[in-house]
Amino acid sequence: MEPEAGPSTGEASKCRRRRRHIIQPQDGSGSIPFTSPPAKRSKSILTSGERLMIINIFKYVTKTKPEDEYMSNHDLVKRTSEICGVNERSIYRVLSEYRDTHKITQPESTRKRPNVIQKVDDFDKSAIRRIVHSFFFFLKGEIPTLQKILHAVNNDETLPTLSKTSLRRIIRHLKFKYMKKSRKSVLIDRGDIVLWRVRYLHQIKKIREENRRISYTDETWVNAGHTVGKAWVDNTVKSAKRAFKEGLSTGAKDPVSKGKRLIVVHVGNEDGFLEDCEWVLTKLQRNDVIVLNNATYHSRRLEKTPTFAWKKDAIQNWLRAKNIPFDDDEVKRQLVEKVSNVKENFKSLVIDQIAEQKGVTVLRLPPYHCELNPIELIWADIKGYVARHNTTFKFTDLKKY
Repeated sequence: MEPEAGPSTGEASKCRRRRRHIIQPQDGSGSIPFTSPPAKRSKSILTSGERLMIINIFKYVTKTKPEDEYMSNHDLVKRTSEICGVNERSIYRVLSEYRDTHKITQPESTRKRPNVIQKVDDFDKSAIRRIVHSFFFFLKGEIPTLQKILHAVNNDETLPTLSKTSLRRIIRHLKFKYMKKSRKSVLIDRGDIVLWRVRYLHQIKKIREENRRISYTDETWVNAGHTVGKAWVDNTVKSAKRAFKEGLSTGAKDPVSKGKRLIVVHVGNEDGFLEDCEWVLTKLQRNDVIVLNNATYHSRRLEKTPTFAWKKDAIQNWLRAKNIPFDDDEVKRQLVEKVSNVKENFKSLVIDQIAEQKGVTVLRLPPYHCELNPIELIWADIKGYVARHNTTFKFTDLKKY
């Protein structure tokens, strides 16, 4: 008779791991075994729910301690730590905080470090886009490889110095694709971005031919520590002591941080900036045109269209309200497909509707094409002025410029 096949090596190791987490009863009564305390918790901030659990377990351990056995406070904390899988120092800290405030506080959320996409502003992104296109326009069709673009960007003093990885992320964020064309790898704009740009240029040309007044709006920001990146420095001054003795300076110093951020928003046209434009549409005339970018706060929809996250009955109610026929036995996927076929007909935006009531036309720029917005040149001039004159790096002084 052949012997029965034993468990494989992997299965045997799993069994051994499981056995290590089971403690057999000492009395041999055959009762159901109980599992060992949980493993120690990984290092992270304790949530309010975990803090409440620690307090409740400590109270339970204190209440159920043996009457004939003395247990100090340290013993109670140690027992709570074994049950929770949290180190004793954290237990002491939670109990002390609860004892002082009688409240369970919510831990502060950690602030995420901004990535390179967030650090580089729209003006610099637009400049990088123009550098890519310059290979075709001014360099006689030279192929814009990533290494060539990186060299051009880092040689431009007005742009931030980037690594190859950061530049690749920005270029992908700008909707460029790296694809093969005529046996040469090139970076080209995505098809929908090209169509958006062509459509915008045709619309703005027609509006100018009709001699309608065009107003441009955009927002930017200036940090309290905004200053020039370079200055004349005397390289012979090697120490503050020598500078003091010779009556010299140690040169201009940069602020320790960027400081608070001042948001700047305005609207302007060929007649200059609009005065008191907190309510822009009240300052525009009928038949005017206002140019916006495609930011989310400019593109809020008047009515949400169903997505696959909606419940089936909600999608059916939406289709029924729009007089779009469907069968009751159709599955959710089929209903969402019907919505996709008609959702462009119901893509009304809040700003567009308000502007239409005022007789104003809204024209939106293609994504990351701020070079088509003249107000960006004004922002660059203003930021340059602030950088040249900002010496105190105080937020109150920044507002005066």
